[in-house]
Amino acid sequence: MRLLIYEPSFRRLEAEISALGPVVEPLLMSDSGEVTLNGAPVPADAVNAEAAWTNADVFFGPCVRAFMTAMLKSPGLKWVQSGAAGFDNAVFGQIVQKGATLTTSHGQAVGMSEYVLAGVLDAFQNGPERRAHQAAGRWERVRFREINGSRWLIVGFGAIGKGVADRARAFGAHVTGVRRRQDADPSADRIAAMGDLPALLPEADVVVLCCPLTAETRHVADAGFFAAMKPGAVLVNVGRGGLVDEPALLAALDRGVPEHAVLDVFETEPLPAESPFWRHPRVSLTPHASGITDGQHVRNDRLFAENLRRYVAGEPLLNVADPKDVLAGR
Repeated sequence: MRLLIYEPSFRRLEAEISALGPVVEPLLMSDSGEVTLNGAPVPADAVNAEAAWTNADVFFGPCVRAFMTAMLKSPGLKWVQSGAAGFDNAVFGQIVQKGATLTTSHGQAVGMSEYVLAGVLDAFQNGPERRAHQAAGRWERVRFREINGSRWLIVGFGAIGKGVADRARAFGAHVTGVRRRQDADPSADRIAAMGDLPALLPEADVVVLCCPLTAETRHVADAGFFAAMKPGAVLVNVGRGGLVDEPALLAALDRGVPEHAVLDVFETEPLPAESPFWRHPRVSLTPHASGITDGQHVRNDRLFAENLRRYVAGEPLLNVADPKDVLAGR
């Protein structure tokens, strides 16, 4: 079984891969896009990988174009492990259209959950005002809001949503999770459907978007959504920029509801320098970085190694993406 893997990623996992024996033949791709097998060069048109590990090293590295080309041109491609939780990137649609299995990763859920709590705490505790007072040398006390007793509405209740819920509930928050399945979940006080949003938004002190971008969820946060929000509410988007109608959000922020928005993702990335979001007094933003932590690659590597073991053993893989959802999110 030929495994296409970026060489730095392989070096971290060399022991685990070697332990599977000669059944796995690692095809190592260098920064320059050259592929080798057991030290011998492999022509680009002869890679023919059966599996591939497309992690952040690949997506944000110098060989991304060569890696994707070699992977997608492999006629025997059967399985691709992604390092991402979402699947709206066009390459994922191409993978499932080839008939290959796509598995996703939630190694970033821990960091993203902590990011959400940090953003809400900063908004609730008037962080910008405090920092302005410090910069001006002003000894002025500022009252702040408690998370304890607040109501959180988390749209998208997978690994990331549950991670946010567990942390918010540890502070004493009441959590409603929104997802397709309506069975109870130990991480939530209540589970609701997307159709319940109009009734739930007026009650929510914090609204967190962490669902995938699909035809159903595109611009789910529109003018009507913001008009239904509670005065003083905080909006957090760590899902995808396309979940939010950005002109509608800017207009809503100018009206004061939501009171604050914590935004890690945008419809156009990088965010253009002329975007009003950069300078809006009710916005805290980051450059799609909520999951970039010192622990992300460790958890992602662990999942990949386990799925590789399962693949070799013929066992069911973890986090298999539904091809219909992948294609719907393109």
